[in-house]
Amino acid sequence: MKNIDVKEFIEAMGELEKERGIEKAYLIESLEAALVTAYKKNFDSVDNVKVTIDSESGEIHIYSVRDVVEVQEDPLLEISLEDARKLDSAYNVGDVVNLEIKPKDFGRIAAQTAKQVVVQKIREAERNLVFNEYNDKTGEIVSGIIQKADTGTVVMDLGKLEGIMPVKEQIPTEHYKVNDKIRGYVLEVRKELKGNPQVIVSRSHPDFVRKLFEFEIPEIYEGLIEIKSISRDPGYRSKVAVYSKNENIDPVGSCVGQKGVRIQNIINELNGEKIDVIEWNEDPAIFISAALLPAQVMAVDIKEEDKFAQVIVPDDQLSLAIGKAGQNARLAARLTNWKIDIKSESQFREMIMAAQNTEAEDDAQEVEEAETEE
Repeated sequence: MKNIDVKEFIEAMGELEKERGIEKAYLIESLEAALVTAYKKNFDSVDNVKVTIDSESGEIHIYSVRDVVEVQEDPLLEISLEDARKLDSAYNVGDVVNLEIKPKDFGRIAAQTAKQVVVQKIREAERNLVFNEYNDKTGEIVSGIIQKADTGTVVMDLGKLEGIMPVKEQIPTEHYKVNDKIRGYVLEVRKELKGNPQVIVSRSHPDFVRKLFEFEIPEIYEGLIEIKSISRDPGYRSKVAVYSKNENIDPVGSCVGQKGVRIQNIINELNGEKIDVIEWNEDPAIFISAALLPAQVMAVDIKEEDKFAQVIVPDDQLSLAIGKAGQNARLAARLTNWKIDIKSESQFREMIMAAQNTEAEDDAQEVEEAETEE
């Protein structure tokens, strides 16, 4: 069966392979499967049908596929060995015979199906190309124009795709307006069942801060300074631990920049979020002390096996060390990955005195019990 329209589509498939990277073999395979469905639908057939297309000529062949059996029971799916050997004496039981069918007016149906399949596959291929392009940007920062911001979720125009920023990925202190240009961190790219892929964007993720540091501080981008850890309370405060193997590089100074220019650019992007840049140290006591900045620490007693640190601070530094609603202590604990208990100098002295008194009471009780026994 030959149809000039189908042949034109076959030729067009070759162009699609060159221009859009959609393999011609894949398109033909998809078209063959679609033609099987179209045949069964239009001719009310329950036959086991196979369709083949000549990739050069565009010629279509439709076959009724039947199993060779000793005695035929289902004429739509089987053919007797006797009848099969009338076609070819080499057939045996268990073989498959393809009987060509030439249905009337199937050329028109084939042309319509070919058009639908090609259009569908072009759309799928375009979606896949866009998905791959943005999937490669996972973990990177993208810019977009806000399209919607009145339903909680913010929708951004990223160019070829929409970016979705759910409420939990937004900075709670920010107010988003339509047509504002903003940047965000690509968390993931999802393949939706229908429509275009979906890009999930975040401004609250700690790695958004990490990428901003890479943009603003060449030493981090070049690997001379390493970001060891980040803890963040989005919109309010972040703590960033940095380290350099090179003794000639001041990691904190490099990140802050001359007169604070580098860090200020990041703060501006985050609309005033405070950022503490801390030098990482392999000694947990030193690192924990630094993590509690701007508070001054008197002493740190660590229990390595429990990753627990008892921190003593001057009386006038206690509220600063803990921070408003416990923010400073909480961020320091996340940054260091240690449990931190903060006590003022007075509280610590009271604890020691209480422990000493308890010990004295226990000793006195032991003496009293010994005398009673005597």
